[in-house]
Amino acid sequence: MARTDLASATTWITSLVQQHPSGLAKAVAARAGCSLAKARRLVHQLTELGWLKRSGPLNRPEFEAGPMRQIVQRYPLQGLDEDRPWARDFAPHFSLPVHVREMMQHAFTELLNNAIDHSEGTQVAISLRQTNNHAQLLVSDDGRGLFDKIREGFDIEDPAAAMLELSKGKLTSSPQRHTGRGLFFTSRLADVFDLHANSHAFQHREWRESHWVQGKAMRQSGSAIYLAIALDTPRTLEQVMRSASLDGESYGFERTTLPLRLLTGEHVSLESRSQARRVAARLGQFKLAELDFSGVERIGQGFADELFRVFARDQQQVELQIRNASHNVAAMIAAVQAN
Repeated sequence: MARTDLASATTWITSLVQQHPSGLAKAVAARAGCSLAKARRLVHQLTELGWLKRSGPLNRPEFEAGPMRQIVQRYPLQGLDEDRPWARDFAPHFSLPVHVREMMQHAFTELLNNAIDHSEGTQVAISLRQTNNHAQLLVSDDGRGLFDKIREGFDIEDPAAAMLELSKGKLTSSPQRHTGRGLFFTSRLADVFDLHANSHAFQHREWRESHWVQGKAMRQSGSAIYLAIALDTPRTLEQVMRSASLDGESYGFERTTLPLRLLTGEHVSLESRSQARRVAARLGQFKLAELDFSGVERIGQGFADELFRVFARDQQQVELQIRNASHNVAAMIAAVQAN
């Protein structure tokens, strides 16, 4: 066996050791297509690296999964139910804290359901890995790609503008079947959340003030979503699902946060009324909208007037809260509100 096969072995050793706790070296040799001597060396390496735990006498060792675990599976999307892969192929092989397991199950089934219902693809690949510190999930499909679907369904050409709409929540191309909550809340469960589709990428970091930023694209077709949850996170599924309510106690989806930096770039600032109308789109569905100006140094008078005077006058049921505004941004908002 080539030394590089160690990496591929980590994708199937977790399930194999549960099937063959005794005689593991023979099972590895059969699975990898190598000699028994090479299989024994691989088992030793995997044990040293934390993928396996060994017990029992030297001549009759017993093995079990170690703190490092991984399952990788591929499924045809047609006729797939998102709950069965989790219950049958993934959950039995991991040892996660209860609150992390609940969040991971929610993320797993939501992302897989998105691939089934929206991707228009034929295959989905899923990888779940447990390390000493994190649970890491990757769900990737071979469909059209998320931003292409949004472009067609909502006439939004710019992926950054599409990401702004996704970050608001309640965006769905199938309102009879979905509420647009899945991706919104799933991203907030994770410490790290990366979305790749149609040659564009966006990242969400729980610890970063301006949560959504553009990243380096890794995928030209289909959609791939990666997330990681720290095993010692204080977050719970209940807390996250209640976090969009005004009182923080119910399950209402009443508040949203808009990372306005998404609409800016090296040569683009928040200047025009059309940009403001893009920001204000669908905000009437919420009672509170937090406008996050992290990374935005200035805004134009037209943008500020359209959002903080015209929209605020016409949609008085929506409270606009300003976050992380620079001195220049705050001064322009105050000027238009004074009118």
